[in-house]
Amino acid sequence: MLGIIVATLFIALVANIFLKKFALPTLIGYILTGTIISYLFGLHDAVNNHELKEIAEFGVVFLMFTIGLEFSFKHLKEMKYEVLVVGSLQILITSLVIFLIAFYIFDLAKYSAFIISMAVAMSSTAIVLKTFNETGEINKQYGKNALGILIMQDIAVIPVLIIIGILASSETSIRSVISEIILGVVILMAALYVIGRYLLEPFFTQIIKTHSDELFIGSILFLAIGASYGAHLLGFSYSLGAFIAGMLISETKYKHQAEADLIPFRDILLGVFFITVGMQIKFGIIFEYAFLILFLLLLIMVVKFFIIYFIVKFGKNNNRRTTLKTAFSLLQVGEFSLVILELARAHSLVEAPYGQVMIIVIVISMIMTPFILSNLSRLTDMFIKELEAKPDDTKFFSTEISEHVVVLGYGEFGQNLSTKLKADGQFYIVIENNADRYELAVKNKEPVIYGNAANREILKKSYLTKAKKVVIAIDNEKKLHLVCQIVQKLVHNDKVIVKVHSIKERAYLQELGLQHIIVENEETSRAILNYI
Repeated sequence: MLGIIVATLFIALVANIFLKKFALPTLIGYILTGTIISYLFGLHDAVNNHELKEIAEFGVVFLMFTIGLEFSFKHLKEMKYEVLVVGSLQILITSLVIFLIAFYIFDLAKYSAFIISMAVAMSSTAIVLKTFNETGEINKQYGKNALGILIMQDIAVIPVLIIIGILASSETSIRSVISEIILGVVILMAALYVIGRYLLEPFFTQIIKTHSDELFIGSILFLAIGASYGAHLLGFSYSLGAFIAGMLISETKYKHQAEADLIPFRDILLGVFFITVGMQIKFGIIFEYAFLILFLLLLIMVVKFFIIYFIVKFGKNNNRRTTLKTAFSLLQVGEFSLVILELARAHSLVEAPYGQVMIIVIVISMIMTPFILSNLSRLTDMFIKELEAKPDDTKFFSTEISEHVVVLGYGEFGQNLSTKLKADGQFYIVIENNADRYELAVKNKEPVIYGNAANREILKKSYLTKAKKVVIAIDNEKKLHLVCQIVQKLVHNDKVIVKVHSIKERAYLQELGLQHIIVENEETSRAILNYI
């Protein structure tokens, strides 16, 4: 087993280093890795291992948690049209069309046609949201449309899996299942209200007082995994529980630091998830049913494209360009479809060989998705000859800023500098991870982000790369040196201004190539303003 793990890590590293030379996403490398190791070590059946499946699923869980951090309940309320109307119509119409095709054209049994139709209606949360989250497109109108539809699809997985359980067991009463769902919803909403309203903020306050990064990361993992498990116990999906937990934390000041700390866990587990996707590719079945697979792939993508296009077209804020980008983003079939088909296959509800053929179709559509997402503008321009205004570039949940000042640290010096910047009419953003200083900044109505400035993800939240100047005002010498090295990798040295306590510190930082270094004194703040 250890040899397999080492080989998997090596293949994944080599594959992704090669693919990055062509600007291709890492998830393609992970899928290729899964396919390679499945043939090298005969692991095609290992993908059905329950423990491996659960580990892989938590990649999607952490992805949904970080997405939830970006969207408070206020934002979700603003998206009710995209979630409830657009998302529901997409699922219902797509399922109906695919069911009719499967039942009347392919002559599948009623249950097989129904399950396949529901599987096809789902798109890939893992690929689309991961890509949009990395590129910032999640905040654009077509990203908002895609998110709303994907949230509704995640919710719809719950009743679909329950229906499969009912079809597999004649002993289960539909009335009892509905009662359990209603009870689960009531318990979940009540628990979330109490936790979000009364417990979350005091809990984090006690964690922060320990000044322990390990405890903070542990508390985030506990909340993400705990909420997922709690939702699962109540009959909901792991990812839905994580998404709601993320939205609860988004209402607190700790959201940015929580996201930054969780990203490494998310990306590693998403890698495991995509490796398991690649393990399901069997070349024997691809060669045997090549024409059928190609036909189904084209049919499904065309059907989903037109259905999503016409549903989104009639929504508000959707011009033709936005509508096309939304349709192109979601024309693939997603990871939850694999879960649906696997459960149906285990209960012999999908006829052979359609179950395995559909898995191949789903995996190929997922492999194609990153290429489609990276070329959305080009694909859209093929349909729109004349260039239009592009309101799809509008940011909905955050406004990207530039030509501002980023102040790292809100100690005495940072406070004085902020006061002078405010008096000078300049826009700035402060980053501080001391809870007391953060509260003081909030009290002083400063534009402040809670988080560790040594974390790249926190720095990105301040739009550091677009800032005109970055002022590093950190008292801890070791942390100051670390932050300087990280900032240097993101912005040019000309933009960086550092406040130090001694000439010795200045000499060390000058060796790193930094030019604007000021030894603290009474005129420090005024001197820095001369550089800005």
